[in-house]
Amino acid sequence: MISAASSISSMIDHAASVVSAPAAAVKSVAGAVPNGVAQVSFIDTMAQVASSAIDTLKVGEASSIAGIQGKASVQQVAEAVMAAEQTLQTAIAIRDKVVAAYQEIARMAI
Repeated sequence: MISAASSISSMIDHAASVVSAPAAAVKSVAGAVPNGVAQVSFIDTMAQVASSAIDTLKVGEASSIAGIQGKASVQQVAEAVMAAEQTLQTAIAIRDKVVAAYQEIARMAI
């Protein structure tokens, strides 16, 4: 489970390195930001989501191990595993959407 989330995180890190130079140019062209409004980039948001997903998966795995060792109740293990499963399904859905968008862009005629 962690390998799928890690691959998504590595895709985001790779995208951040590829997009960083054009993003700086866009920020300079975009103009001033109103006072008191924080500007959050898409890459930062996706990186935060990916790290949160990895943390959730790690908690689920640790809870499973604790359950096997008898240190956690069945309810705690079930809740942690269900949260990890939901997080993994969300990460896979995001990955599928990114791949579909990339394929659509690749099919565009120049």
